[in-house]
Amino acid sequence: MASENSTSVNFMDSGVNEKAASRLSGMAVLVINTVLMLAATVALVWGFIDLGDNIPMTLLVPTLVYICFIGPILYKGLRILKPNEAQVLVLFGNYYGTLSGSGFFFVNPLVKLGGAISLKMQTLDNKEQKINDLQGNPIIIGIVVIWRVVNTAKAAFNVDNYEEFLSIQSDAALRSTVNRYPYDVSGEADGEKSLRGSSQEIAAQLRNELQAKVDVAGLLIEEARITQLAYAPEIAAAMLQRQQASAVIDARQIIVDGAVGMVEMALARLSDKRIVQLDEERKAAMVSNLLVVLCSNKETQPVVNSGSIY
Repeated sequence: MASENSTSVNFMDSGVNEKAASRLSGMAVLVINTVLMLAATVALVWGFIDLGDNIPMTLLVPTLVYICFIGPILYKGLRILKPNEAQVLVLFGNYYGTLSGSGFFFVNPLVKLGGAISLKMQTLDNKEQKINDLQGNPIIIGIVVIWRVVNTAKAAFNVDNYEEFLSIQSDAALRSTVNRYPYDVSGEADGEKSLRGSSQEIAAQLRNELQAKVDVAGLLIEEARITQLAYAPEIAAAMLQRQQASAVIDARQIIVDGAVGMVEMALARLSDKRIVQLDEERKAAMVSNLLVVLCSNKETQPVVNSGSIY
């Protein structure tokens, strides 16, 4: 069993090394072959007219062979390539080479076209998926992947359909990445990455993981971006309430910290200026009143004391 596995791996490694196919100028071969075909036809016709049944076999056989077999076979070797397109060629079941670069070419006429492959930048817009994050919350997430073929031999021979292969691997990489991170983190969790707060870092990790999966297909992942990110509908309302509550708590904490600082400053200034001398009981009452005024979310109604505070 081990020897079978190693043989399979070696075959995969040795069978996907991309190489350029031998080629000639298609226009030159077309002109030369056409001229030879016409010359052979004229010679054959001239031989029959001038010599009749006495035409020598040394003239008849070569001209017939060229007109009926060699000339048409050479025409089959002509290939036209568009910009950013490549053709994988196969000779007797073996990888012969890749024909790339736009133009008109002549290749071995016995080769077969293993597949025309586009080298253009392409976009894969995977449908939105429902995946559980690190905390088990179901979220709706979608990605777009920008990719291109960089090894035509791998794309043609290592996988059955490299576009479908990329789509499936994108789903797997996305699910694996999302499962490792929470949708969001609280403000106290400094440095912890989340899908919502660290989208660029998550997208970079997703690209790297996807690239490792599609190397075998000869694909290059230029970019992977998150296009849709939201809680699943069944928990969206509850999560919104939790976010609102968390925001209120964070805001209150900031207000209380500011109020305490202002009270400390007020007491220090009163003490330094010796504007009024307050005992501990009066200080406590003043602190209480100031905190109520500063921390209240509604306007306070002042009460003017015209008598002595004692």
